[in-house]
Amino acid sequence: MGTAIFLIVLLAVVVGGGIYFAKSQAAAKKRQLDDAKADARRLVERLGGQVMNITGTDTASQQAMADASERFTAAGSQMEQAQTVEQARLVRETAIEGLYYVRAARVAMGMDPGPELPGSEERDRAGKVTEYRSVDVEGEHYEASPDPSQRTPHYYPGGRVAGRPVPQGWYSEPWWKPALVAGAWGLGSMLLFSAMFSGMAGVASASAWESGYDAGQEDAAADAGGDAGGDMGGDAGGFDGGGFDGGGFDGGGFDGGGFDF
Repeated sequence: MGTAIFLIVLLAVVVGGGIYFAKSQAAAKKRQLDDAKADARRLVERLGGQVMNITGTDTASQQAMADASERFTAAGSQMEQAQTVEQARLVRETAIEGLYYVRAARVAMGMDPGPELPGSEERDRAGKVTEYRSVDVEGEHYEASPDPSQRTPHYYPGGRVAGRPVPQGWYSEPWWKPALVAGAWGLGSMLLFSAMFSGMAGVASASAWESGYDAGQEDAAADAGGDAGGDMGGDAGGFDGGGFDGGGFDGGGFDGGGFDF
């Protein structure tokens, strides 16, 4: 009888502990979501205030403010549907991108750009336009510049589009938008990227861009491949033919170079 009572009490303690733990976890998740949504809402409201109060005075600033307004609308829609921390963070990123467009518009109009905005690893790694370029690709003319102008009124804050980096800068055409809409790049995209950015400091090479690498990552990948090849070659060289009479198993036959990465 005593054993039965003990087991019942133990079961009650275990069940009660489980319920308490589940409630604590749920409360912690709710607090995290509330905090993430509050942070996102603050940035959306900040973006909304800028969109409502700033009007572009030239082509570049007008286009930048139009893009900022587009991000404000998108962030508001995302905010209404956000039910997880990740979704709230997506709202935050959309609002920040909109604020980058506002900042670009202010620069284009010669205004104080305002306080620094939160950084992004993807944005930093995508690089930026550091010199003026004018190219013709497949019968179309494209220009890129570090500064706004009548010829380069389309700004992009830098980041990844459909898995590939797009440098921050001002462009004559929003050449990244088809990939943004379709989720994939067209067949001539690498040719355009190569013509526009070949040899530009801080921007990925065309072959690296085609593989989805940022600037400098292709070197790291090559180094990793070389290290792997060297390790395999060293291991292969460890089979010494001298251990067998007659040298029938020649250590040179296990050539590390055959394991080429």
